[in-house]
Amino acid sequence: MEVVEVRPDRVQMKGALTFATATAAREAALAILNRSSSSESLTVDCSGVGASDSAGLAVLIDLLANASKRGRPVQFWNLPPGIVAAAKISDVDTILGMA
Repeated sequence: MEVVEVRPDRVQMKGALTFATATAAREAALAILNRSSSSESLTVDCSGVGASDSAGLAVLIDLLANASKRGRPVQFWNLPPGIVAAAKISDVDTILGMA
């Protein structure tokens, strides 16, 4: 899993976002968030994410919560089917902007 800061307002996630990669993905995303002093909306582009599961969903929810504490809105683009399915089953799709 690779989490890349494309611009101060955009992050690109690439690779598997699963139980095996969740801790590293979370740490990388939070490091990017912590380096930024911006309050503008952060777009997280997940178009490069292949395999995903509920641990990947947890990473995104955690990123959303941490950004919210900083007063920074987050938008998720191109959520992979595994995360969409897990979000709908868990009834958290609305907080990720899917509904």
